Amino acid sequence: MHMAWDPCRYVLSRSVTAPAGREFFYNTGALTLVSAIIRKATGRPLDEFARTTLFEPLGITRAEWTRVRGDTDAGGGLRLRPRDMAKIGQLVFAGGRWNDRQIVSKAWIETSTAPKLKGTDDQLYGYLWWLGRSRLDGREIHWIGALGRGGQSIRIVPELDLVVVVTAGYYQDYSPRAFKIQYGVFMDVVRGISPPG
Repeated sequence: MHMAWDPCRYVLSRSVTAPAGREFFYNTGALTLVSAIIRKATGRPLDEFARTTLFEPLGITRAEWTRVRGDTDAGGGLRLRPRDMAKIGQLVFAGGRWNDRQIVSKAWIETSTAPKLKGTDDQLYGYLWWLGRSRLDGREIHWIGALGRGGQSIRIVPELDLVVVVTAGYYQDYSPRAFKIQYGVFMDVVRGISPPG
């Protein structure tokens, strides 16, 4: 896709493997289309739109986002410091508010983090957010997550007032191992938190 003259045309030329809504396949190509839609709707590439509407209000000043064929790819290439990833997690946890200012509408946070379809490994999927549950000491912990390739993740656990960020360097490892490692770090943090009283 990234080597194609027109990545969007490449994505749209792929064969449909199942009727819409029947099966889940994570598809980074669909995020290339999201990038193009945002550019069309706002007149700006995704990285510029995100910088002015999200990153600057959150005080994120050191974001890097590579472009492919002149456009930002919503499916990858974003580099943030862990503290800045945590700001995004806290923003979602707070219903779109940051420092007493509504940055993202509460309605969009609720809509995007609501289950839309069954994903993989007993996880549900919203609009670009994974919705998972983990068992811990006989209880179920629900979380909202942004899970990136290479072991990068933001997980929000509302019932524990917790945001956990994990960064790793497993970019060349396409096996489930990278996800298992960052999930293990997440669970180690959760185990260290006392349940609400």
